[in-house]
Amino acid sequence: MKRILAAALMMGCALIAANAATAEPVKIGMITTLSGGGAGLGVDVRDGFMLALKQSGNKDVTVLVEDDAQKPELAVQIADKMIQSDKVQILTGIIWSNLAMAVVPNAVGQDIFYLSPNAGPSALAGAKCNKNYFNVAWQNDNLHEAMGNYATEAGYKKTFILAPNYPAGTDALTGFKRFYKGELGGELFTKLGQTDYAAEIAQIRASGADSVFFFLPGGMGIAFMKQYAQSGIKIPVMGPGFSFDQDVLGAIGDAALGVKNSSQWSKDLDNEANKKFVETFKAEYKRLPSLYASQGYDTANLVLAALGKASVMDADAFRAALKAADFQSVRGKFKFGPNNHPIQDIYVREVVKEEGTLTNKIIGVSFKDHQDAYAAECKM
Repeated sequence: MKRILAAALMMGCALIAANAATAEPVKIGMITTLSGGGAGLGVDVRDGFMLALKQSGNKDVTVLVEDDAQKPELAVQIADKMIQSDKVQILTGIIWSNLAMAVVPNAVGQDIFYLSPNAGPSALAGAKCNKNYFNVAWQNDNLHEAMGNYATEAGYKKTFILAPNYPAGTDALTGFKRFYKGELGGELFTKLGQTDYAAEIAQIRASGADSVFFFLPGGMGIAFMKQYAQSGIKIPVMGPGFSFDQDVLGAIGDAALGVKNSSQWSKDLDNEANKKFVETFKAEYKRLPSLYASQGYDTANLVLAALGKASVMDADAFRAALKAADFQSVRGKFKFGPNNHPIQDIYVREVVKEEGTLTNKIIGVSFKDHQDAYAAECKM
């Protein structure tokens, strides 16, 4: 009888401890881009994150959302306020890699957990990795590596490549070249936020290239594709998913039809978590979700799963719970590598029109269980 009572007491204590892990107040600071040319990206990350939180019914998590306006100095100020005054335990939300490099090292140095729903600069995957930094999206090079691999397999011999001159842009072209075996027709770094691409398009026309690869997120990609279509150049273009995702396709228009792009997610991935996400996002926001929305959604569900296992105040236990990644990802299988970046499949998609709406469908797999190139440099 004593043994039964003791066992019951131990079980009761375990249940109390588990409930305590999820019932304590938790503050999350979301710093993201909600104004300017990159606003659509931040809005989608925010909306995906908040949808997952709403679905969970968790009333103990408070999310403080602020607009960084794509300015590193403002992002740093917001992060300092959230850490020092608002007393957040977790930060997330940053879209742009130059902002991530300005905010993340200082935040994790103060024992704050940072979960990236997008930006994945190479430095934070390699030499500057940190046990409190988790990337739930990718390392910047990954989708570009997949397109370099695709370009090689597609038989392109002379590709012209361009990207903005900031950390994600340099990572993008580095990643593409890592797996592309052909010749370069040209390589350009454009100004971040640029909207006039007449000079670049003239260089492409004169280059003799048989294909174009570009990484120009948000409004930059919209401007480039519209001007490229108007130029009458028939050289095929390709890019990473974020140059041809749901947030920009409507603005680009039919010029995007048939374009191949790479992504670790697509709305047609056949798993229950993804079906639920796509249906509920459409119902909640009256639009199709983007890649960014899927990453915000996964980031929130990772946090919620970890909070169900451990208190955020117990840093070691919470860190281990994050690392376990015991949640239902919209990507299907999901796991972290040794540098807290995903090891995941990366797909090739094609822009199509479904019921009058431009969207993407998967046409192949570029990589299976792909790990970034910088993990070996991480000394955690």
